[in-house]
Amino acid sequence: MASRNYVINTEDLSLTDRKNYKLSALAAGLERCAVKAVGSPESDIPGLQATPVADKSRRVQLIRSYIEGGNWPRSVDARELAPGPALVRTDFAVPTVLAESLTAPLAVVDTWYSCFQGVGAPQLLVGKLLVIWGISVETVPIPVSYLQFLRGTNVQAAFDLQTQNCRLAFDAYLSEPVVFDPQDTFAVQVLCRIVSPAARVHLHNFLFEKAGDTIA
Repeated sequence: MASRNYVINTEDLSLTDRKNYKLSALAAGLERCAVKAVGSPESDIPGLQATPVADKSRRVQLIRSYIEGGNWPRSVDARELAPGPALVRTDFAVPTVLAESLTAPLAVVDTWYSCFQGVGAPQLLVGKLLVIWGISVETVPIPVSYLQFLRGTNVQAAFDLQTQNCRLAFDAYLSEPVVFDPQDTFAVQVLCRIVSPAARVHLHNFLFEKAGDTIA
């Protein structure tokens, strides 16, 4: 599990804070792309190949400095996750019904529900790496109390969302980005606290893939 799990509402962040956080999430994603051979960031970013994989913090800082200078590795593209029916577009092995993040009907309090409709444990396709760095909940009143991320059956991170219920807007950054590797089977779930038809839970994210790949 990630070591620091809490959410920070965007109302508490300056524009500079938000920019810095997103840069850090991008850098963390690109560092993982180098490890998992998504594109070839080590060839694209000067000095990265010579920096040991074990020295992750130094590698991430090097990448961040590179992209802060207005650069981007030519072998990697970054966009947002594109779920949806197979006839529309999807980054999952098994497509979702709708091209949006939506739970199934929240019928039972204190029960976990997938953020991806009926797909409880989606699998990323080959060559696609996902970094989730924030969450917004459109449904009012907020019908969920916790957010958790699992890789397989292992909980990677868990976040208490109840502190956001008194906010004007439920839009928050995660204390630490959550990363899923190519072909990972994972789950993103929310815990029901109020019976509701459904909850629209949007996951702020970056999806990385080899440059020029077409959305499947």
